[in-house]
Amino acid sequence: MAKLKAISCRTRARDVKLLTELLAPSLGLRQAHRAADQALRACGNLSGLARMSATQLCQLPGWDRDSANIIDSARTLVQLQLECRLIRGRPLTRPEQAERYLRTSMAHRRREIFSCLFLDVQHRVLACEELFKGSLSGTSVYPRVVAERALLLGAAAVIVAHNHPSGTTDPSTADRAISSRLSKALALLDIRLLDHFIIGDGRAVSMARRGLL
Repeated sequence: MAKLKAISCRTRARDVKLLTELLAPSLGLRQAHRAADQALRACGNLSGLARMSATQLCQLPGWDRDSANIIDSARTLVQLQLECRLIRGRPLTRPEQAERYLRTSMAHRRREIFSCLFLDVQHRVLACEELFKGSLSGTSVYPRVVAERALLLGAAAVIVAHNHPSGTTDPSTADRAISSRLSKALALLDIRLLDHFIIGDGRAVSMARRGLL
């Protein structure tokens, strides 16, 4: 127990130091340290902070718009780095590779987004696209649009994902229905639907792993 507590303290100290360094150009070193410490107390950790919108970040004690913009920029850089890793020509050999990118790019979104990874026959990523955007509670997904993009890109397989802004990751009846419709529509074109990830509150659930595809 003491060892775990020591590791937790070191992790928190590291996170406070990193966040302080990011905020210092905007707030000054002393105020940045105070703002970083209070933010991590409120959010729990850097992962929780990264899921906050710019408006929510501005409401944290000691934060301003410039501070929120810094976090947005850092989040974008991480997302771009993961995307570059996906599309540089290496095939996806593990579901975790796609899951990590999708979780990072979608978990913080405040409205539902439906994203697609289009893959070639060797499961190399041809494109990462947000095809549909919705509201706080849902979005309309059209299998024909997904199929048309897959054909245009010459895709042999597709991985799809959408986020639940509520934070839940349990697949709903509607999620199962759209997965079934997508799988059938793509199968007619000899294109496989490999997985459908549900993203919520920093977590991801694979419908394929749950046997729902």
